Amino acid sequence: MIRMLTASEQLPMDLLLLADPSEEIVTEYVQRGFCYVDERDGEIVGVYVLLPTRPHTMELVNVAIDERWQGQGIGKQLVLHAIERAKAMHFKTIQLGTGNSSVDQLALYQKCGFRIVGVDRDFFLQHYDEPIFENGIQCIDMIRLELLL
Repeated sequence: MIRMLTASEQLPMDLLLLADPSEEIVTEYVQRGFCYVDERDGEIVGVYVLLPTRPHTMELVNVAIDERWQGQGIGKQLVLHAIERAKAMHFKTIQLGTGNSSVDQLALYQKCGFRIVGVDRDFFLQHYDEPIFENGIQCIDMIRLELLL
């Protein structure tokens, strides 16, 4: 079941930090956005945040699945749910950014209809103190994608 996290609930920071290693950055954007969780048998197994960025534009940030639950289609369900929520809130565009090393995520987002619209060169070098590696590749650039609703 995917639902919005209530204000009285504790953030699933362990999951949020899977997608973004900076607790400071995560805390800042969660306060400005809408945090949704996927709950299975009373356990939060997935999370995403929708963040209004500009008029008519929503950004999907921090899609994360508990490692024990990965590979079961939950990520796709969360992305499609985020698209539907953005549509229901009358946004016209949904955007997201992911690392150049996030090859599985890039495939998922494109399967869900997102298209690559740009690259923020050296984003992760400029905004994170420690190097990030995924799939044996250093995460350096932010790949920007969007979907017109």
